[in-house]
Amino acid sequence: MGLRIYFTSELSEDNAKQTAEILNLTSRIQELETRKNLTVQYDNLIQAYTVSESNNTNLSAEVQELNTRIQELETQKNNLTQQIQNMETTSNELNISQAQWSIDSYCLGNINKKCQPCQKGWNLTEPSCYVYNDAPYPGCKTWGEAREDCKRKNSDLAVAHNPAEKEAINTNSFGFNGFWIGLRVEDGEWNSWIPAPDPVDGHCAVFYKGRDTWSSVRCNKPQQWICQQKALSLSV
Repeated sequence: MGLRIYFTSELSEDNAKQTAEILNLTSRIQELETRKNLTVQYDNLIQAYTVSESNNTNLSAEVQELNTRIQELETQKNNLTQQIQNMETTSNELNISQAQWSIDSYCLGNINKKCQPCQKGWNLTEPSCYVYNDAPYPGCKTWGEAREDCKRKNSDLAVAHNPAEKEAINTNSFGFNGFWIGLRVEDGEWNSWIPAPDPVDGHCAVFYKGRDTWSSVRCNKPQQWICQQKALSLSV
């Protein structure tokens, strides 16, 4: 009986130790699992921090690049502003020079020492002045060249605004070769002030002396030409 009691007591103590060890091991395993999770979280945080630092570096580089671009644009803006100011100054100087040339061309060298409504060599029919460029054939021009010549004379190819101007062009024209006037086909239509033939693309208007109409001619054909400008208004 005494041996049985002792053996049972030993078994109870062993079971208690084993249970304690199991509990201890379970607690240790849980602790290790917790540490493992913390390690994974730590690694994730380190990785996120590294990515964030890389993004921050890239953003800093982009900001620096944008600042450099802004400075370049500011420099370009300042340069353009200076160029505009220079062009305005040059334009004002040219306008003053042109105005002086216009005054001189209307006023200087006249016998009566008075300004005239038209420059020398131009014919007056109110409210316009006309010059008839009757250059021999080698000096004839296409419609575009003739218009550029008129513009250099501060005028344009002639276009009658009323019957008096139309009559003036007809009366003062000479020869039979015809003169360019300021009409051409645009968008399939004539901007006509007298009866017009059917519009043909690439054609411009040639006026012939003694006719009540004009002819449609290829714009690249050399012709003589008539320039027209507004007469100078003179106060009495």
